[in-house]
Amino acid sequence: MRAIWQRHDLESFRKRLKAPEEKFAREGIVLTGAPIAALEKKAHDDEASGEIETAHPGYPGSQDTFCAGDLKGVGRICPQTFVDTYPKVAHCKRYTSKTPNTAAGLLNDRVLPFCEAQGLPVLRRLTDRGTEYCGKVEPHDYQLYLAINDIAHTKTKAMSPQTNGIGERFHKTILQDFYQVTFRKKSYGERESLQMDPDNGLWHDNNERTHQGKMCGGRTPVARLPDGKRVCAEKDLNRM
Repeated sequence: MRAIWQRHDLESFRKRLKAPEEKFAREGIVLTGAPIAALEKKAHDDEASGEIETAHPGYPGSQDTFCAGDLKGVGRICPQTFVDTYPKVAHCKRYTSKTPNTAAGLLNDRVLPFCEAQGLPVLRRLTDRGTEYCGKVEPHDYQLYLAINDIAHTKTKAMSPQTNGIGERFHKTILQDFYQVTFRKKSYGERESLQMDPDNGLWHDNNERTHQGKMCGGRTPVARLPDGKRVCAEKDLNRM
């Protein structure tokens, strides 16, 4: 079957979704009823509501921004955070503003390099509807970055931030375990050191702290990765 798909340039799931739409446009085929509804549903971004369902790494990854406070000599601390909803591996990068550029920066500097090194797909991002994540593609750095890297985008349902509860729980963890404690004990004169300390904490959380949720079942996020890789191999997700 895969050989047939490759012969017709349909080896990826996304190409197979897009092919009928291109054929209809090229041949002037007029559709009505259910086919139109299906294409319209595909054309629009998904809207998340209720519990997040995840079947493998990279689908989806939850990205969010939160304000950790103001630090003298540094300014406002606005970390960009990312949690893969399957293995619960987390990434965080500190910024002093929340913009489309900083949102794309976390993916470019931390998330995609990690996933590429692990051989994992990056298929879909889940975010709220903040201006750092939403806007027209051409002038919007984050939307443009997703488009260039062929990453789908799901937005939480309006006025329902609980649909991105994974990000909210992670924010609470790093706020209580790092920022609130460290700001009382240590004075930061260099921005680089303010990034280095949470990086060390994240390494501990990803590699040594066990998670009791249904996805990790008492294992660490990094220990969960081999399971995710097997699922990806079974689904051949790197070809999607």
